[in-house]
Amino acid sequence: MTPPSPLCPNPMQVHSIQQETADVWTLNLINPDVYLYQPGQFALVSIRNSEDTLRAYTLSSSPGLSRFISLSIRRLPEGSGSNWLTQEVKPGDVLWLSDAQGDFSCVQHPSDRYLMLAAGCGVTPIMSMCRWLVTNRPQCDIRVIYNVRTLADVIFADEWQDLCTAHPQLQLTLIAKQSTQSGLLNGRISAPFLQQVAPDITERVVMACGSELYMQQIEQLCAQLGVPASRFHKEQFHTSAEQSDASNESLTLRIGQPLREFRVPVGSTLLAALEAHKLPVLAACRAGVCGSCKTLIVAGHYTTSSTMTLTPAEIEQGYVLACSCQLQGDATLA
Repeated sequence: MTPPSPLCPNPMQVHSIQQETADVWTLNLINPDVYLYQPGQFALVSIRNSEDTLRAYTLSSSPGLSRFISLSIRRLPEGSGSNWLTQEVKPGDVLWLSDAQGDFSCVQHPSDRYLMLAAGCGVTPIMSMCRWLVTNRPQCDIRVIYNVRTLADVIFADEWQDLCTAHPQLQLTLIAKQSTQSGLLNGRISAPFLQQVAPDITERVVMACGSELYMQQIEQLCAQLGVPASRFHKEQFHTSAEQSDASNESLTLRIGQPLREFRVPVGSTLLAALEAHKLPVLAACRAGVCGSCKTLIVAGHYTTSSTMTLTPAEIEQGYVLACSCQLQGDATLA
């Protein structure tokens, strides 16, 4: 078989699909060859076997422990990738995956004490790492705080219970903004709450995964509590619903040869601006991790929230990651 994209050379057959919650499904894949990955990493998936439509999803399985290569995916109302994978793909179909990517892994950040923080579908890499750690590093002390809307939204609910029962070094705390359900704490994560769960938080490796707003809050709280930057690691998920609110102000985006001009809201990401005007851009992870949306800005005013895959020379030349570039004034692309 010929890969639809050179970025996704690994064919995997869908063995089974299981529904985790009302809007989350796990796809279990059979890989005919050896597929090397670390717990917590993600892979790009070719959507509808397309060359230019790729999306990034966490490998929720654990290497050496899971029977399948698994992707756990939240269906987003406007998500072209998540809708296809969760509503149309069937057992027996073949998906094309990239090699495993990302440094959000306990293998790359070893410790004997972790604080894992997750919100919503951000729990998928956390589960992959916890499952791997209790088996391969049973001496590790692991505290997990998992934010959900309701008890019905807990992904891997039964497995969490089984893991915590079998491995007392793993402690799970569930928290919801508003809930009267048994087993859930009410309220928001706060600095005192983090200290209550992990009094030695400054001595732990903190690994957090969730939406943009959640990650901003967590990063601020950990900095407030004195967690060293070298011990704080994050994986951020972006969805269309989390794009920054469009202001009433607009700017001019100019693009290449022949010169074209577009009006876009001040504060929008470059990726959102390009997609809104149906301009070609390859965007996979949408979180400033994979580097697929690297774009050259030759002039303009903008801010960036991630330069993870860019070299200092590329940054100096004006390269940005479109998903992590916030346009603040008129800009011109190469």
